[in-house]
Amino acid sequence: MKRLSLLVLLFLFTTVQAQDSPAPLRVGMIGLDTSHCIHFSRLLNDRDDPKHVSGARVVMVYPKGSPDIEGSVSRVPQYTEDIQKLGVKVVHDLEAMIEQVDAVLLETNDGRPHLEQVIPVLKAGKPCFVDKPIAGSLADCIAIFELAKHYKTPLFSSSSLRFSKGVQAIRNGSLGDVTGCDAHSPCSLEKTHPDLFWYGIHGCETLFTAMGPGVATVVRTQTTSFDQVTGTWNDGRIGTFRGIRSGKGGYGGTAFGTKSSGPIGGYDGYAPLLVEIVKFFKSGEAPVSAEETTDIYAFMEAADESKRQGFVTVKVADVIAKARAEAQKKVAAAIGR
Repeated sequence: MKRLSLLVLLFLFTTVQAQDSPAPLRVGMIGLDTSHCIHFSRLLNDRDDPKHVSGARVVMVYPKGSPDIEGSVSRVPQYTEDIQKLGVKVVHDLEAMIEQVDAVLLETNDGRPHLEQVIPVLKAGKPCFVDKPIAGSLADCIAIFELAKHYKTPLFSSSSLRFSKGVQAIRNGSLGDVTGCDAHSPCSLEKTHPDLFWYGIHGCETLFTAMGPGVATVVRTQTTSFDQVTGTWNDGRIGTFRGIRSGKGGYGGTAFGTKSSGPIGGYDGYAPLLVEIVKFFKSGEAPVSAEETTDIYAFMEAADESKRQGFVTVKVADVIAKARAEAQKKVAAAIGR
């Protein structure tokens, strides 16, 4: 009898807990041509996954490939099968999908259509995470943030490398104030995007996670197998990114601080990023500022400009000013639709 009473109490407690637990956010996904679509959906949807992230669930995906990027086109059929096994419905009406979800993951591998794809999300006021690269140009990056501000819709973008334990500890003062940083990552190139946007973004994101915004000048050196980009910050600090296309790649680097210097650390998977995304979807507070993300893409765009000018030093402010003028036209056209 006593055991039966305990079982009844346990049942009632479990029932109350289930009633008190809020339903997970319904998340819509745009794009189905990157492995992130499958990894993110599995971590959010599969409660049995050891790294399961609770609080949100991918329920629909609007598939979108990039017709002129072969690696993108070839992935869509298999990813379509894989994501349906995770309980995600494939839909072909973007605006209808947006209406039925609480938040959006923009996952199209190609950064070029991101501006067009994000506009209906911003107009609907749905919090949006835009995966790397945020756009196919610095101008589009600036335009996306300006439109998010105009429509008062929360938005952020980040590489998963930003939320690795090592660099987060450095960001939070483990080495004291950061006086400099040398970061590296793989840096494969894609002809449709500025050189560092495609894969170098990972190492550049790590660099700025440690250093913060405020880069003033950029100069680049490039060979077939490597890139070396040096940035000088407004306060005189120096940060470098080394892009690797030959030999042993990987993620890492060294940060220098007022107390000590130490390794940045490597890649900790997608779960730390997804934890931040779910927090963001619920709070509307971006964990990465528009200013810092814009600075990262300005750094990478300035690296291309340095190359175009014969590998000379380039002022980041000049690169941003040029891109901002182009972005204003894009914003005006988008608002006027």
